[in-house]
Amino acid sequence: MNNLNARQTEIMKTRLQQLISELDEQIALAKSGADTVVLDQSKVGRLSRMDALQQQHMADTTLQHAQRRQRLLHKALLKIQNNEYGICELCGEGIGIPRLEVRPEAQLCLRCQSQQEQ
Repeated sequence: MNNLNARQTEIMKTRLQQLISELDEQIALAKSGADTVVLDQSKVGRLSRMDALQQQHMADTTLQHAQRRQRLLHKALLKIQNNEYGICELCGEGIGIPRLEVRPEAQLCLRCQSQQEQ
């Protein structure tokens, strides 16, 4: 059973929606930076090919991370709709409110998360 009251759930829903909006912006920026590197020959020397490729790789990594987190945030919103938010997917116990405040898309309680990471 979910350990959040209605007010806490509404606060978390608003927070999830806000984070999704922030990630929308981050994804849009990262997509433009992750595009194929095309060097302007008139600007040779300003940006080496290696620098451009490194920036492209960093933007691509940022994009992948943001998209993954956004999927988890959307999944958390769906769980709120289904009254399943704040419940560990492994043990079925409530996920602690402090954990949800730090990582609102958390799918596992701290104990199960620790076991998964080992």
